[in-house]
Amino acid sequence: MANSPQARKRARQNEKRRQHNASMRSMGRTYLKKVNAAIESGDVEQAKAAYTDAVSVLDRYADKGGILHKNKASRHKSRLNKQIKLMAASA
Repeated sequence: MANSPQARKRARQNEKRRQHNASMRSMGRTYLKKVNAAIESGDVEQAKAAYTDAVSVLDRYADKGGILHKNKASRHKSRLNKQIKLMAASA
């Protein structure tokens, strides 16, 4: 347990940031699930709209640094975009 006032404050800040970051990661996963659900349903327009929303969120979290690594965000965007393009080409 933290003994000095500075260490106690740092522990409070760390916990607050951990909870905030966990909430942001959860929201990011929700956006990814929406894109995947639209792809599964086969609705190209809905998938494109969900993808646009997800890209905005992923880019924002990648820029924050501690929430999502930029390469992971890029990987998600690339894979989802590839699936949407294949779906649009087959439709």
